[in-house]
Amino acid sequence: MQPTHFYVIATPEGKQQLADNLGERFQDNAEKILNSSHTIILTTRADLPDSHIEAVFSKERADGRFPEPAKQELWESMTRDFLSLRNYGFKDVNHWMEKQTYMALGLTMMAAAELGVEAMPLEGFDPASVDKAFKIRETGHSTTVLLALGYPDPEKHYSNPISRFDSDELFTFV
Repeated sequence: MQPTHFYVIATPEGKQQLADNLGERFQDNAEKILNSSHTIILTTRADLPDSHIEAVFSKERADGRFPEPAKQELWESMTRDFLSLRNYGFKDVNHWMEKQTYMALGLTMMAAAELGVEAMPLEGFDPASVDKAFKIRETGHSTTVLLALGYPDPEKHYSNPISRFDSDELFTFV
């Protein structure tokens, strides 16, 4: 359903605007934003109106996603059924859309790593403040997560060990 919209912040002015609007409790993340080459604001739709669903289906039809009309019709029917289940059965369509945004985040981080770019996801910010600064809610979206991209400062290389549970506490093999 393509619920995600990306704001790519690359200018010094844009990075300053974002850093200034992380919220009072999250100013420790401002330096990460200011020192990044780019920071992406990943936003998620607040709802899924029929107009958006139809726009997705229209784009798929125009692109020829399914060469046979019957398969397109089946896909649309199955998708509407799935969304109905999320809306009325599980009542978690917003949570489901945010999970879709996090999948886009993960794939973006993997692509960055493939290109040799460091990627740092950030949840330490006030979404309402970021939304207001960039007029995001006016678009029908809200901020879900930030992703700072760039190259690490060798002077600030973190060399302390990272503490994690032992593998037998983290994994179950069946």
